[in-house]
Amino acid sequence: MPSQLSTIGINGAGVDLTPRVTKTSTVIGSPALAAETIVATTPAFDTSVPIVVGCLVIAEIAYTLGTSAASARVRIRQGTGTSGTVVYDSGAMTGGHNSAGLLVADSGGGFDLAAAAGQQYTLTLQIGSGAAASTVSIVSLVAIAF
Repeated sequence: MPSQLSTIGINGAGVDLTPRVTKTSTVIGSPALAAETIVATTPAFDTSVPIVVGCLVIAEIAYTLGTSAASARVRIRQGTGTSGTVVYDSGAMTGGHNSAGLLVADSGGGFDLAAAAGQQYTLTLQIGSGAAASTVSIVSLVAIAF
């Protein structure tokens, strides 16, 4: 006679994963001249969220280049400043990143194996040889804790 036991099924219905995601779409700055400038910062993860493996961090940014731009460099850093550990670095991009008034869109991401409880991430932009301010129009910075 066949077993009358019910199969056990597990799915994601009713599982709230929102504490494991932090994000921002608020532009907080645009590069003036050639300085590395903070463009966006995520809110901190709740300190009660355990980060076991690390964080996947993804960024998208659109900006208009200022006068004398020779290159652009996008970085994602741990923390809220320009001195935090680099999680992603595009390097100095020159192709299509060197004409004043040009609208540029870039994206990048990295996996932070050293993420800790309460972690925040910062997106920065640096315009090489910039002689006038560039303007960031759109930004998206998302971190997902694993």
